[in-house]
Amino acid sequence: MPQTKTGAIGYREDFLQHLQEVRQASPNTCRAYARDLEDFFAWLPQTVLEPQRIHLRRFLVELEERGLKPRSIQRKLASLRAFFRYLREQAGQANDPAKLVRGPKLPKRVPRILTELQVDELLSQSFAADFFGLRNQAILEFLYSTGCRVSEAAGTELGDLDLDEGSVRVLGKGRKERLCLLGSKAVASLSAYLPARKQLLKEKKREDPGTVFINRFAGSLTSRSIFTTVLAQARRAGLPSRLTPHGLRHSFATHLLDRGADLRTVQELLGHKNLVTTEIYTQVSMRRLREVYDKAHPHGEGQQGSSSGED
Repeated sequence: MPQTKTGAIGYREDFLQHLQEVRQASPNTCRAYARDLEDFFAWLPQTVLEPQRIHLRRFLVELEERGLKPRSIQRKLASLRAFFRYLREQAGQANDPAKLVRGPKLPKRVPRILTELQVDELLSQSFAADFFGLRNQAILEFLYSTGCRVSEAAGTELGDLDLDEGSVRVLGKGRKERLCLLGSKAVASLSAYLPARKQLLKEKKREDPGTVFINRFAGSLTSRSIFTTVLAQARRAGLPSRLTPHGLRHSFATHLLDRGADLRTVQELLGHKNLVTTEIYTQVSMRRLREVYDKAHPHGEGQQGSSSGED
């Protein structure tokens, strides 16, 4: 392989094709990698024949000076690491300038969740008995019952549902399938929604798109539309915080742990590759446990002003 900048650029399309066909990355992921690589090679000086570690480090500094947040910089670095690893493993290039480059430290971010009472308020609000009301209720119940990602919900097909068994097969990251469970309320809401879905297809005289959740035109509902639906229903329920489908996923995981589920089970249900990703929810559970303890325990922080009258 030519050890030049032009040669590296020449392998960019091969790399993106490898992402799509071999690693089966989603179209959104492929587009993000493409943008990150384009940004780096546009920045790289024309006189540089072969990118070195120092160039990547300077590029990261440049991104920081542009005002990019640490998480965005880490994402671009991840794209470059994947690209140069591909050149080393697939194209035989010995040099891997990204191998030992470290990005900025990320602040530990505890996910925002709803309390169980807030989830009850969200799901017990009044829904219209028409197509939209039944669909929106089914979406909320589906997301909270399965803990799946919004893209997984949007891509779920009718054949993936097993309402008798209370389960659904979803296609996660890396196109890996996993089985999610449906609670009784989710099964009931889906059972009420599906006839309305069938009636809409009949009225619109459209071919069935196959996905469980459809829009008013009888086409597949997009991830963005599900996002908007969740946000609108949360506001309608009077919830104080901005709620996203991922917020329901966070709530699903935290509530399972709060009620005694083991971490491995939650990892499997969420479709996390690494257990460390799931462990963030233990921090949330411990924080909630501490709040309850401080309020209820005689020697907790919330009880320091009280006295039992004896030593």
